[in-house]
Amino acid sequence: MLSRVGSYAILALFVFIAVFPISRILTISLRPSDQLLSRSLAVIPDGATLDNYRQLLTETPFLQWLGNSLLVAGVVTITGVALASTAGYALSRHRFKGRKAALSGILVTQMFPATMLLLPLYIVLIELGLINSYIGIVVIYSATALPFCVWQMKGYYDTIPASLEEAARIDGASPWQAFYKVILPLAAPALVITALFSFMSAWNEYVVAAVVLQDVEMFTMPVGLKLFQGSMSSQWGLYAAGSLLVSLPVIALFLVLSRYLISGLTLGAVKG
Repeated sequence: MLSRVGSYAILALFVFIAVFPISRILTISLRPSDQLLSRSLAVIPDGATLDNYRQLLTETPFLQWLGNSLLVAGVVTITGVALASTAGYALSRHRFKGRKAALSGILVTQMFPATMLLLPLYIVLIELGLINSYIGIVVIYSATALPFCVWQMKGYYDTIPASLEEAARIDGASPWQAFYKVILPLAAPALVITALFSFMSAWNEYVVAAVVLQDVEMFTMPVGLKLFQGSMSSQWGLYAAGSLLVSLPVIALFLVLSRYLISGLTLGAVKG
């Protein structure tokens, strides 16, 4: 009995730690402009108003930044799923010269964050004329997300018996048909993990986008929200409202795909 009470107490503590910052952001987003520095702990402040949300949606480029982020994250997600699903399959099913070196190289690249490679990547983008373009950040985001995605897909393919493909080939299916119609549907959980990771890599990233994108109208959401924070003053109400709204697509995506998450993360990580 005591152990159960202790477990619930620990869980309640962690829930509080997770929820409290969100409640503070919600409170700030609902406060009138003359109460932003209030020390009240009430979740719904006195004189609560939606003016910050109205101003954010009607008087700022918020919706345009949101569309830019959805465009970039969508392209990165499609690119990541397409490349990781095929590369992971090749590394899982085929034995070819340089396979182990490729796997080691992919693993090593995960040790280097995109910010560490920002200077050489910036020089490359300048030479290719991709500064201030979505193609430039899509290339960087895809390149940094792919190592994890390829390993994830490769590990999941390892758990699918090769006999299924052999049976499909005996029935007259081509190698592509065996992959597309038999193996790929079975790898749906891993594909979901790959899609989520690729989406989140692009959706939350700030540093690369702040360096590559220079036109305010092309800003993605993290870079756009940073404009509300200045050196002399900060529009905390707009900042808080934008922070809540920008989390809604991610929450919706996780809710829709949640049933695939556990199996995708566990099965795809057991083999190397």
